[in-house]
Amino acid sequence: MRFVLSLALVLLTPTMAFAHPGLDHVMGFSHGLAHPLGGLDHLLAMVAVGILAAALGGRALWAVPLSFMAMMVVGFGLGIAGTGLPLVETGIALSSIAIGAAATLRRPLPQTAAMALVGIFALFHGHAHGAEMPASAAALEYAAGFLLATGLLHLSGIAATLGVTRLAGRHADGITRLAGGLAALGGVGILAGWL
Repeated sequence: MRFVLSLALVLLTPTMAFAHPGLDHVMGFSHGLAHPLGGLDHLLAMVAVGILAAALGGRALWAVPLSFMAMMVVGFGLGIAGTGLPLVETGIALSSIAIGAAATLRRPLPQTAAMALVGIFALFHGHAHGAEMPASAAALEYAAGFLLATGLLHLSGIAATLGVTRLAGRHADGITRLAGGLAALGGVGILAGWL
């Protein structure tokens, strides 16, 4: 009961309390956590990574998402260092298209190719996180926030794909391909300005 009351108190604490000095670490973490969740382009790509990982199965379930997250940290470092990366927003939009399309293939990519594919696009996502980090945010806490959000989005893509495919039985392959196709279509919509 104490745990439930403590949790309720924390959840109901006004966010204005976080504006007090000395709580920059809380603000950095919360800004980092919100960044991937605040844009459809990030959401689609990160869920598409989970869909691709589920489509490949086996070790890819953890290797593909971890490749994305590791390279996103590299991109983040480039972004906070002020190192230019051309066509960042285009790369982010293309990531949903490429990763979603890879999940729709009848013959899945080899795991290393999938890791390389998601890693390349993760550089763009990480760079955007670094370049858009609020000046008041501590980099480590901000990175912890966006990595947690990214991991949860990857897991949601994996869980949804595996859950639906288990229910779909013999139609599982088609469902996975449809999910990847929808992620790719969403990326086309972002790139074309429809979404």
